[in-house]
Amino acid sequence: MKFMLLRAPALLAAVLLLIAAAAAQESKTTDATKGSESAKSSEAAKSVVAVFRLTGALTETPADDSFPLAVERTAGLMDLTGRMKKAADDKEVKAVVLTVSDLSVGFAQIEEVRQAIAGLRAAGKDVYAHADSLSMPQYVLLCGATQISVVPTGDLWITGLQGESLHVRKLLDLIGAKPDFLTCGAYKSAAELFMRDAPSQEADEMNNWLLDSLYDTSVRSIARGRGVTPEKVRQWIDEGPYTAQKARDAGLIDAVQHRQDFETSVKQRFDGNAKLDAKYGQKEQKAIDLSSPLGILNFYGELLGSGKKVATSKDSIAIVYVEGPIVLGAPTASPLDLGGAQVAASTPIRSALNKAAADDSINAVVLRVNSPGGSAVASEIILDATKRVKAKKPLVVSMGNVAGSGGYYVACGADTIFADEGTITGSIGVVAGKLATQETFGKVGITWKEYNRGANAGLLSTSSTFTAEERKKLQGWMDDIYGVFKGHVTAIRGSKLKKPIDELAGGRVFTGKQALDLGLVDKIGTLDDAVKFVAKEAKIDKYELRVVPEPKNFLELLLESPGGAGDEDSAQLTTHPAAAREHGSILNAALPYLRGMDPQRVDSVLRAFQQLQILEEEGVVLMTPEILVR
Repeated sequence: MKFMLLRAPALLAAVLLLIAAAAAQESKTTDATKGSESAKSSEAAKSVVAVFRLTGALTETPADDSFPLAVERTAGLMDLTGRMKKAADDKEVKAVVLTVSDLSVGFAQIEEVRQAIAGLRAAGKDVYAHADSLSMPQYVLLCGATQISVVPTGDLWITGLQGESLHVRKLLDLIGAKPDFLTCGAYKSAAELFMRDAPSQEADEMNNWLLDSLYDTSVRSIARGRGVTPEKVRQWIDEGPYTAQKARDAGLIDAVQHRQDFETSVKQRFDGNAKLDAKYGQKEQKAIDLSSPLGILNFYGELLGSGKKVATSKDSIAIVYVEGPIVLGAPTASPLDLGGAQVAASTPIRSALNKAAADDSINAVVLRVNSPGGSAVASEIILDATKRVKAKKPLVVSMGNVAGSGGYYVACGADTIFADEGTITGSIGVVAGKLATQETFGKVGITWKEYNRGANAGLLSTSSTFTAEERKKLQGWMDDIYGVFKGHVTAIRGSKLKKPIDELAGGRVFTGKQALDLGLVDKIGTLDDAVKFVAKEAKIDKYELRVVPEPKNFLELLLESPGGAGDEDSAQLTTHPAAAREHGSILNAALPYLRGMDPQRVDSVLRAFQQLQILEEEGVVLMTPEILVR
């Protein structure tokens, strides 16, 4: 922590220099364009075609993009769909262009974007899509467009969906670590990735029903978008992959064009009188006055404080995000560690929900959950906070790509739960255990001698696996937590459940479509659907959306004390684990075996060890199994 605090001034100085350089460049650009008012007037007269470039990972939690350095950042889902909705309502926008490049998108997010595309087309605006190549999930997303174009020789991997369950038991054997995990429920397979080198019969059955549902949803989405039968789509898939030309001949896409030719063809639809606006709907970045030496510092001060929203008396709906594995307490990492996976910390989430409950200008709340679960204690804290909101004002839950185990735990308190058909949810069950690493340390010449006082002092010691008595005691503890979990679901969901709780729990994982049929969720719909629904519940027609807490910009994160200790309101809902921990010592030992391998698989391994890290810290967790679908 001291190291980070000492480095902050140097980092700040570097940032200010970068701002100056960016501003100087902007000033040159402005000077070069002076005197061209007639050209601007001509440009304004053109039809506007809004361009949305989809690249990288589509994130859930919004970010403050007021920092002026011109770098392309990852798109936020709500920001993207909000800008698309604005384009649908904007009379000056005549059409929309979507481009896809290296896009990573979840199945639930696909449905959210597809709904936004449908809104554009319902408003009478064509949507033209272009890509260099397309994977199956990317193709499902773009099938909502009026026309799909791919570059010549571009490849379309429209070959179906492949699912993989991860197992690292042999890796642990390789480094001398002995896993010892217990579960509540035969289908609670989250620990199988450490205990087994292949799925159990129950996990195999569950993985198949999940993939069946995701595949069926994908087929129907393609069929609806392309105006063909599901049988035709299955034929397309079974005959894939395709070159761009073969895909066009088969009817999967409409044109084969390079990007420049594609853009020209879009303009020609408006007699060449069209302006392609790649920044449509984005917030304008703050300007920097370089006419005085204090210009940069004035800008810096404005960025840190005066630009923030003030309290409002307008009717509003708050959106509170639970994104990433759920952990107990406050964030503990530096905001500059941008390489790790996001986590949802209970302290700032509780604070955000408390703030939303107490703020009279907030009429209703949407809890957006995109989490595989995590700490049982943290999940209980967040659930309790949702109940306190619900006692004062309407509260609904919107599920993202995954809201399983602890993610379902925090969601089940709402009267109305929205999920997308492709959401992964359920996983009502409990996991506990540890890795015995005595042999791992022995491989590098390190030995340990333990001294215990108390019969159960070494219960969670990593020197050895559980004794029979320790196993019995741990299972009893887990059974209590499992009973509380099932009790919450039955008490709140009640008669909505279509089967007895023990036939829905036991670690069983479902898609949103399956969960709807079983009564675990109430409606199939997007975040936008959830917002509209809760607005009706609150009896408001005109309202503003507010993310609580408001996202912080780069400089605020830079200067924030690591950990955000002492100020719950100041902490972001999500953060990145400290780089120094690198997901635990076990992963450090395994990393040499992973370098250079399939990136998607390696990411799954990293997420698995992140779960292990949470388990080591919490003892008992509510975690959804890691399943890679692509």
